[in-house]
Amino acid sequence: MERLFNAMNDKATNTDSPQKEIIVTLDVMLAKRKMRSNELAALVGITVQNLSLLKSGKVKGIRFNTLQKICEVLDCKPGDILDYG
Repeated sequence: MERLFNAMNDKATNTDSPQKEIIVTLDVMLAKRKMRSNELAALVGITVQNLSLLKSGKVKGIRFNTLQKICEVLDCKPGDILDYG
């Protein structure tokens, strides 16, 4: 059992492959919709500062209801503003 745990742990900490991450492309969608960040923040109900942090990718997560509101306002899907690579 200990060998199995060690093997699983080794795989989890393997740093040979490059780390993929979520990329926020919200600024691209804002430009396509010709909308400013402060307008989107007001319509979604979040602060401009929090929207700025989201746009820069400096957040650890986003609530689904916030993501839903952003998508409703921008008339897009989550995949239009989030990428994985």
